[in-house]
Amino acid sequence: MLANLLDQLPEMPDQEEFTELLSRPGLRIERIVSSGQASPPDYWYDQAEGEWVYVVQGEASLRFADEEVPRQLHAGDFVEIAPHRRHRVEWTHPEQKTVWLAIHYAAN
Repeated sequence: MLANLLDQLPEMPDQEEFTELLSRPGLRIERIVSSGQASPPDYWYDQAEGEWVYVVQGEASLRFADEEVPRQLHAGDFVEIAPHRRHRVEWTHPEQKTVWLAIHYAAN
């Protein structure tokens, strides 16, 4: 079990790595490690649950279907994603690890 979000980081993975840290009814907390990955072209996440994401380390670009310009995220930035708000990861830094803390919660 991880005790620190920056422990046991994979070496520049070819795919994003998802590690579940806690799961309870209506709540799931995970660490995501990216290194150059992005959502597939024309793919949009449309999740039934809400999500709050925090960039612990690294950089990313997050795009919402209802916004014209992607949001540039750096270490320390966070964003809440409402249920069914279509979004995608446009970019993560290809030469460094981007570590996300994602909290998924049941919609009211």
